[in-house]
Amino acid sequence: MHKLFKSCYKFDQKCYETYGLTEDILMEHAARGMAEYIQNRFEKGSSVLIVSGVGNNGADGIVLARQLHGTYEVKLVLPFGVKSEMAKLQLQRAEALGVNIVKELYDSDVIVDALFGAGLNREIDKETQYLLHRLNSFKGHKIACDVPTGIGENGTLMPMAFKADVTVTMGAFKEGLFLDESKDSIGRIIRADLGISSRQYEGESKTFVLESSDLSLPSRLTEATHKGDFGHAALFCGEKEGAGIIAGMACSRFGAGLTTLVVHDKVSPPAYLMHATVVPDNASAIAIGMGLGGHFESEFLQKYVVESHLPVLLDADAFYSPQLLGILEQKNREVVITPHPKEFIALWKRLTGEILTVSQVQKSRFEMVRRFNTKYPHVTLLLKGANTLIMQEENLYVNPLGCSKLSKGGSGDVLSGLIVSLLAQGYTGIEAAVQGSLTLVLSVNRYKGASYSMLPTDIIDVLAQLEVP
Repeated sequence: MHKLFKSCYKFDQKCYETYGLTEDILMEHAARGMAEYIQNRFEKGSSVLIVSGVGNNGADGIVLARQLHGTYEVKLVLPFGVKSEMAKLQLQRAEALGVNIVKELYDSDVIVDALFGAGLNREIDKETQYLLHRLNSFKGHKIACDVPTGIGENGTLMPMAFKADVTVTMGAFKEGLFLDESKDSIGRIIRADLGISSRQYEGESKTFVLESSDLSLPSRLTEATHKGDFGHAALFCGEKEGAGIIAGMACSRFGAGLTTLVVHDKVSPPAYLMHATVVPDNASAIAIGMGLGGHFESEFLQKYVVESHLPVLLDADAFYSPQLLGILEQKNREVVITPHPKEFIALWKRLTGEILTVSQVQKSRFEMVRRFNTKYPHVTLLLKGANTLIMQEENLYVNPLGCSKLSKGGSGDVLSGLIVSLLAQGYTGIEAAVQGSLTLVLSVNRYKGASYSMLPTDIIDVLAQLEVP
């Protein structure tokens, strides 16, 4: 995993004041990060269009043009001229080398947006919007320097933004690159070092970006075991029984020794799932909310869920139940909640009285997760989305590895099953949420079918293949 920061300004200042590195040196390395990406993926002689702005982000683009000149067919466009002293200096160097500076935009093999970087705090003007519209219409491979133009300093999406295939961000990963609404404009994110290692450049952080290498499966390494060694998960199966059954299937497939569906009426689950009308005495974790409806009486929920000491996962319909939300006050219990934005709005209103919209939550996902954590630091919150946020105590994890295949009913039920399986096996709430989330998205990414065709059962089948013998 990598550290994540709201801003890198103070780290740049440390380079200048502590390490004696000049702005010029950092700029050379920023451009080198982009140049290496291009050199590793495109043959010599490929055409490269670089569109640079007036400031230091534009200067990065000018340096890139100089570094690629002579090996690639480079065209540099300066639609608004240059203003910063570094941009002027870099332009002098590029001109001395003979870099081809043009006024027209040309579709090219590679298109680089170096107009604005991090910290854009104003709406872009009509001329810039038109420029971005032209660039987006081109077919070439699109690279954004630091942050795509049209993405605000907090990651918010403006009316027009450069749609990058890859964003090469400078120095460290920034929170603004991981807001859901901007994901399609940012593309894949690569970090470029600035002349020193990330360990020396970065400071401390309690916010992290997860990688696929962070996956740790509940692999069974001891031979002398029995089913009781791997926990007993109890999942409530409510009015929409399919949700509970899907979650139970995922739970069992992910290693729970025993999985029981707690039912009100008779259901027909797969043979390997048990069912009972009460929570079994030897249960080691509970999940409730998936398709729950109003199936169970208040007294029953009070006895078997609210007053239980077992680790518990709350999802879906649980966020509309004041009785079940009362569990959030239980500080000596492992509690994991997994709302999507609309469900988060419902629980936030019941907890605080504040009324939010989905748009407000999506534009301030990091802020809302941190606000919840301030009130309930002991609860593990997993806020679903294109970039899933997971927080408990002061540690916040971002899982950016999901994709649109997950946008189908039942995917969240699979996630609930994965997490409660790990809770039953003795994982902490934060461990279960992180590993369950990674397992879900990595299973989805291995699915070989069409992007629109994946079923929840396909995820369950694929997750069995994640462990490499």
